[in-house]
Amino acid sequence: MRERTARPRRYVMCRPEYFDVTYAINPWMDTAKPVDTPLAVAQWERLRTVLQESGHRVELVDPEPELPDMVYAANGALVIDGKVLGARFRHPERAAEGTAYLRWFRQQGFRAAASRHVNEGEGDFLYTGTLVLGGHGLRSDRDSLLEVQEFFGHPVIGLELTDPDYYHLDTALAVLDRDEIMYYPQAFSPGSREVLRHLFPDAIEAQAADAEVFGLNALSDGRRVFLPEAATALAARLRERGFEPVGVDLSELLKGGGSVKCCTLEIRA
Repeated sequence: MRERTARPRRYVMCRPEYFDVTYAINPWMDTAKPVDTPLAVAQWERLRTVLQESGHRVELVDPEPELPDMVYAANGALVIDGKVLGARFRHPERAAEGTAYLRWFRQQGFRAAASRHVNEGEGDFLYTGTLVLGGHGLRSDRDSLLEVQEFFGHPVIGLELTDPDYYHLDTALAVLDRDEIMYYPQAFSPGSREVLRHLFPDAIEAQAADAEVFGLNALSDGRRVFLPEAATALAARLRERGFEPVGVDLSELLKGGGSVKCCTLEIRA
């Protein structure tokens, strides 16, 4: 079995003080279902504690009361080599989040630019260490793929998402360790499935039961994989590959269509 090595990471998170479901812009959001904000905060705090206890650095962006989805920090930007490309959201309800995250990065001294095209940050762009995997078809525009490639100077592989339940790439695919990923094939177009099988022939292919609990909205440090605790079959497969799955309960935040990865934006300085 391959020996796994954890590498310290640096993440941005935003406390869900104002989390609620007051509009519906994805199939997971239902304004008729009550949201327990204190429970969402407690679950989020547990995720932050687990990450910090695992040796990772967590920095906080202040939440804003009129932006209930700001907790999903991954959507706020993409950061590679210390460069920041801010998000431009498709839905007007989230538009101000891009400005808020861009302002925070500039205050921290980062070189940061706003995207010209609809681009929902790490929600749709996942970096393997050599390639950027770029999701499009439901949220981010196809034109944003070239923009990301030109801005960062890393090759971008476009992947078309076709199932509205998996509206962002990070709901259907997770990078585990450089050239290793796990993903849910049914979330992608036939051509994109073939691309993934060509690039990652040894990838873990998740089943529907784990995808439906957002098991692929996961975070890996090269050894530990932080994922929803309900994704038990996926956790077992990760153990078989030598990874250490760490289950976290973010069920309240799933009401907004997000989980572990959605709540964390990685800073690659």
